Amino acid sequence: MPDGAAPDVTASGARPDPSIVLLLSPKWLTARARAMANERGRTARFTMLAVIGLGFWAFIFTLLYKLLVYFRSVPDLGPFLAGKLLGLILIGFFSLLLLSNIITALSSFFLARDLDLLVAAPVDWLALYGAKLLETGVNASWMVVLMAVPMFAAFGVAYHGGPLFPLIVLGVFIPFLVVPAVIGTAITLILVNVFPARRTRDILSVIAVLAAGGIVLLFRIVRPERLARPEGFRSLVEFVTILRTPTSPFLPSEWVQKCVLGWLNHRPDFLPAYLLWSTAAAAFVLGALLHRSLFAAGFSKAQESGQRWARSSPASRLFGRMLRPLGILRRELVLKELRLFFRDTTQWSQLILLSVLVVVYVFNIKYLPLKGEGITFFLVNVIPFLNLVLAGFVLASVAARFIFPSVSLEGRTLWLLRSSPMPVKDLLWAKFWVGTTPLLALALGIVGVTNALLQVSDFMFAVSVMTITFMTLALCGMALGFGTLFPQFETENAAQIPTSFGGLVFMIASVGLIAGVVTLEARPVYGYLSSRFYGTPSNPTEMWFGFGAAVLLCVAATIIPIRIAKTRLEAVER
Repeated sequence: MPDGAAPDVTASGARPDPSIVLLLSPKWLTARARAMANERGRTARFTMLAVIGLGFWAFIFTLLYKLLVYFRSVPDLGPFLAGKLLGLILIGFFSLLLLSNIITALSSFFLARDLDLLVAAPVDWLALYGAKLLETGVNASWMVVLMAVPMFAAFGVAYHGGPLFPLIVLGVFIPFLVVPAVIGTAITLILVNVFPARRTRDILSVIAVLAAGGIVLLFRIVRPERLARPEGFRSLVEFVTILRTPTSPFLPSEWVQKCVLGWLNHRPDFLPAYLLWSTAAAAFVLGALLHRSLFAAGFSKAQESGQRWARSSPASRLFGRMLRPLGILRRELVLKELRLFFRDTTQWSQLILLSVLVVVYVFNIKYLPLKGEGITFFLVNVIPFLNLVLAGFVLASVAARFIFPSVSLEGRTLWLLRSSPMPVKDLLWAKFWVGTTPLLALALGIVGVTNALLQVSDFMFAVSVMTITFMTLALCGMALGFGTLFPQFETENAAQIPTSFGGLVFMIASVGLIAGVVTLEARPVYGYLSSRFYGTPSNPTEMWFGFGAAVLLCVAATIIPIRIAKTRLEAVER
């Protein structure tokens, strides 16, 4: 054999047996190449991401640390409060992990581009399962891991966990991540074999969104804020009983809580750690056996193509008649945007989750303690104004999810739009109004209902409606502008576009806009409420200047990004 030549495994009779590391090495090399690519502004992007990430960690750590220090100062009940807080956070983590793994497993096990090669290659079924399970777990768990780092750090510092505390956390958190990954993969495998393959993605999207909405609604109905108000219980015994009662002794989140708090309270209990590792090992074995039995049939079904029927529905004909005054070009652009939105299940199914969040939001407002001793006219009216900040964050998040990716989702069909005699501004304004109209209706509905529940004054009602209207227009214009400046035409998943560098820049700019509007309006609102509360005259000049500057800021934030986006698209080669 010549020097340096590869051994002839076929002639020797040895069967290739690639390891999990070898199967995952292309993923690692691709990720490293993308991270180390010599692009313009790469250093600035990484620096900005690092600063924002450290700031997020510092915020979570500081918030939890101060809360845990307060719990430590509460005699007898402090450890129970800390345990219940950790348990609630871990239950939320487990729910997010399960839903994320269910969705991610469909792409990793059945729709990934490398599966055609791996399934046809002489790869051991167990190695393939382990590699794809690890890939699914990493892609579905990285966000939870990032949120868990400052959380466990706050517990360790507040309760003096010692140098071995990180090892304890690592020892219980790894199996905690494995269990939902195996369960989510098994659920996806069963769904692919039971339902038609072309409908599996739609079914998974709807199930995931419904489950997430149910979890959020259930968490709201439980009303965990009652734990911070012991006087709301009939007796101290009832309050302590609720604190002592675990959420469920059979959940891995409860085992992590017992092991971590046992170590922090200097009463180590390693039985929960044993339960975690044994459960993770048993789940892996059962998941591997299920994979061996059902994967081949499920993968074969997943190769079927979907069905698309090109026909006119009554809804499309109704919208066509309603939009007839816009003219043929603008009407067809609007109808195109609507068809694209409702054709993608991952897009419209999130409306279910959004509806649940709106219900929870109104539920929270209804039960705000704004009546009784110590609640003044000033406080009742200033809370709805400050609530505009939270509403702005919600609107920015929704705009980032639905409006920011709209230009990128054109993908390779953008050349067709650019080669036509259609003006670019018509395309952008069609995308703007299709995304802005439902978002504006949602914003006005939330503000109207919540202000009616709070029984605010006519002045605050008008301020809230005006502010949320101009703020919504500005956020939607910025989302469309930044989405055009930072496009991702080659992406296959719309959910990845808002998490890109451009999405991060848009969210930072949105925070600046919300802060600017609230700052400009804070002084006139405070002056008016003070004049009503103390009986002093208000200053009309101050009100005209503050509200006028806020309106001009919102108008500029609406028009300027769209004009920049128009210039950017016109520069794209036809």
